[in-house]
Amino acid sequence: MDQQTRLELEAAAFRRLLQHLDSRKDVQNIDMMNLTGFCRNCLSRWYQEAAQSMGLAMDKEAAREVVYGMPYAAWKEKYQAEANATQLADFEQNKPAD
Repeated sequence: MDQQTRLELEAAAFRRLLQHLDSRKDVQNIDMMNLTGFCRNCLSRWYQEAAQSMGLAMDKEAAREVVYGMPYAAWKEKYQAEANATQLADFEQNKPAD
């Protein structure tokens, strides 16, 4: 497989991941973190880091808007639920060490 085809496939898979996450707004970031070790915020941070590594200026909010499909504050207000005690306890036990 040539490099261009690989890049196109990776880009298509990333777009599909964003579509899937957009269709599953019911899945909370804390649940994603507890099950997979990453969430939408992680994905947006990785996107921002990739942009910056290519010399592109991108702040956290711009990267989050790519991943969330809207400003993060609007998504959070509309879709984010308060974490329950079990979710918080699981997160404390499994959170990444940054």
